[in-house]
Amino acid sequence: MLVQAILKSKSTDGVVTVAPSMTVSDAAKILADKRIGTVIVSEDDGETAAGILSERDIVRELAASGSGCLTQPVSAYMTKKLVTATQQDKVQDVLARMTEGRFRHMPIVEDGKLIGIVTLGDVVKAQLSELAMEKDALQGMIMGH
Repeated sequence: MLVQAILKSKSTDGVVTVAPSMTVSDAAKILADKRIGTVIVSEDDGETAAGILSERDIVRELAASGSGCLTQPVSAYMTKKLVTATQQDKVQDVLARMTEGRFRHMPIVEDGKLIGIVTLGDVVKAQLSELAMEKDALQGMIMGH
């Protein structure tokens, strides 16, 4: 299964992006309001991904430096070295990269343009769905259907 299948099955709300200059507090409010775990940091309103900021990034910085970090720009704490995928990547390869990197969100980029995001949950759900289809097909073959 390819990443494009996951993107097609997801809602078309798009990717939530924030400007690098936005405060961490404002980004945290967006995360809470939208009930999501990460935002993509984009300098050009969602066309490209300059970084990613997660709930974990915010919590770690709160623990390290206190609430003062909330008034700082997102760019100060975002992950700048992004690991991305394309629509043509295999889901199992994306799962392996997410597991190895210990992260739960991966931007999907085509020709330098941000087109979506997949979560660890999306990838696991796709893998389970594929396994269920394979199981059903094998049972059908065994039963002679």
